[in-house]
Amino acid sequence: MLAYRGGIFPMADRRDDPEVFWVEPRRRAILPLDNFHLSRSLARTLRRGKFTVTCNEAFSEVMDACAEPRRGDDGESWISYRIQASYENLHRLGHAHSIECWHAGDDGERQLVGGLYGIGFDRAFCGESMFSRERDASKVALAWLVAALRRAHAELLDCQFITSHLASLGAVEISQQRYVSLLHAAQRPYSAAGSGDGAGAALGAGEGEALALPEAFAALRDDAEVAGFASSPGNFIAQFLIQTS
Repeated sequence: MLAYRGGIFPMADRRDDPEVFWVEPRRRAILPLDNFHLSRSLARTLRRGKFTVTCNEAFSEVMDACAEPRRGDDGESWISYRIQASYENLHRLGHAHSIECWHAGDDGERQLVGGLYGIGFDRAFCGESMFSRERDASKVALAWLVAALRRAHAELLDCQFITSHLASLGAVEISQQRYVSLLHAAQRPYSAAGSGDGAGAALGAGEGEALALPEAFAALRDDAEVAGFASSPGNFIAQFLIQTS
């Protein structure tokens, strides 16, 4: 946790690598919480309620899925067994969280088809990895994460490295020096709204008490129910993101 608060994070060379090395990139990717790109197709997917979205219901399963080799990879994963065991312990301690997307299978049983995980503290969330087994599943998980972080009065969503996929969703690349500045600001108990980089949340970033991700996720569901969207929370999330972007 001290490493994350200082702007560095762990990786490994392969799944069974017993060693861990620490990374401090020269360039850092963040997703400004007031600049999430909700495409029309993603908004439709959210409104249709294709996926059931949960928080912290299957943390280990999400990590397993994120560690699976991806198409075009060499069959190895930077998420080693040692790193995964550490994150699972952080999850038990309340520092690591997951968002899961579920879809009903042919047998009626729900299946884990997408999700993400990361580390949360103060007004920052450091996203680690995401996966998708069905189209738009990881995007839906990210949309819920952004909405929950806004609800939590968060200021910073760290994405580590920029990719074309993340850029299409609104992520930008900044210097590590600027990232550390934003990170330190997000650790202040009451930091001013807005950052100049669009990293502040549109709805009161830095204003009010910061919530942990599970609390903010539950609050979002409560808000959806009060607004009359108990049976279609994805519709509420779509409206929430459109109104606050």
